[in-house]
Amino acid sequence: MTDQPAITVDGHAIPLLGFGTWNLTPEVARTMVAEALRIGYRHIDTAWIYHNEAAVGDGIRDAVEAGRVAREDIWLTTKIWVQHFDRDGLLRQAAESAASLGFTPDLLLLHWPKTEPSFEETLGALNEAKDQGLTRTIGLSNFPSAEFRQAQALSKATLVTNQVEYHPYLKLSKLIETARELGSSITAWSPLAQGAIADDATLNEIGRAHGKTAGQVTLRWLIQQGVIAIPRTARESRAAENFDIFDFQLSSEEMDRIHALARPDGRLGDWIDPAFKWDPEWT
Repeated sequence: MTDQPAITVDGHAIPLLGFGTWNLTPEVARTMVAEALRIGYRHIDTAWIYHNEAAVGDGIRDAVEAGRVAREDIWLTTKIWVQHFDRDGLLRQAAESAASLGFTPDLLLLHWPKTEPSFEETLGALNEAKDQGLTRTIGLSNFPSAEFRQAQALSKATLVTNQVEYHPYLKLSKLIETARELGSSITAWSPLAQGAIADDATLNEIGRAHGKTAGQVTLRWLIQQGVIAIPRTARESRAAENFDIFDFQLSSEEMDRIHALARPDGRLGDWIDPAFKWDPEWT
């Protein structure tokens, strides 16, 4: 698919650096997706609930028609919203998302775990969407380890990633280990902690040693762990900056210094159903 660093899961090469589109208006999403592909990104992430799938598809078509990239060289992810987790609703939304995008997505995720309908029904429907050709692969988003394991046990197909919040202020060792045990991967949303890393003294000190920004250091830290990162920006210059992380390497000492920034209150976006609990990392 691409000569960029990638993680191979179930025979599929997923680029480790992607471009996220959360909170981008349709107009901005179209422009930024086309620009991201021009810069060199080959992994685009969206979701039904972002209300920009059609614009993301338009941006991809703009880049393809301009001769910047071939569709088969792009990894495209979207997500099933929680209100569509019943069988009929899931299959209907999967078809709607593919139609809105104008492309069959490479990866279809369950956006957040829910207690109802049952995991059996939802995972069965997700596998059915794959069997119907509505997506190439399937996966999860925001599932703690216990539910991650339960979902994989119920899924005929490999769940190729679990997309969760992850950045230097959040410890995620248990979930990363669960993904490895299951032959899956972790994708980091809000990898730059929604901008909080910009003024971090440790990250800036490491950055100065490499001629890089705190954001570039953070993204490098993620992909060196084999974690997929999907930073989002509405600025073309920042998209280019975020992509410029393939010409340096962090030492093991630098990696450890960044890991040490994690803290118990580091989570920024906790919208998980109270019935589920994140892995206890600090006990």
